[in-house]
Amino acid sequence: MLYLLDTYGWIEYFLGSQKGKNVRKLLIKQDNVFITVESSLAEINGWCLKNNQEFEKCFRAIRANSTVVLVNQNDWIDAGKERFNQRLSQPDFGLIDAILLIKQKAFNCKLITGDRHFEKLKHVIFLK
Repeated sequence: MLYLLDTYGWIEYFLGSQKGKNVRKLLIKQDNVFITVESSLAEINGWCLKNNQEFEKCFRAIRANSTVVLVNQNDWIDAGKERFNQRLSQPDFGLIDAILLIKQKAFNCKLITGDRHFEKLKHVIFLK
């Protein structure tokens, strides 16, 4: 199974929380494949700085367990439309969240997150 693991999921994994343990169970399963959108790297780096964590250690774990996928010009354009549509029902839906949805659709995979913006969307494994 192919999964997109977002910033929320990675941070829970790094914290070793119960939600993170659920992520770990998926990561260690041999037939699962993971991708991480490059924008998550910036968010995770910010979290590391705020919480006195070593980003390079987190980055190594991300690269060891997933493929980092790039965001291109068309993704950003499509994300503008996706954000507009999502904001019809979720006024604070962010552009990075829209990028995640664009990539999820492009890769036809499940998104792993605990971000409330995704809780009621299809093809989401919501961490509780």
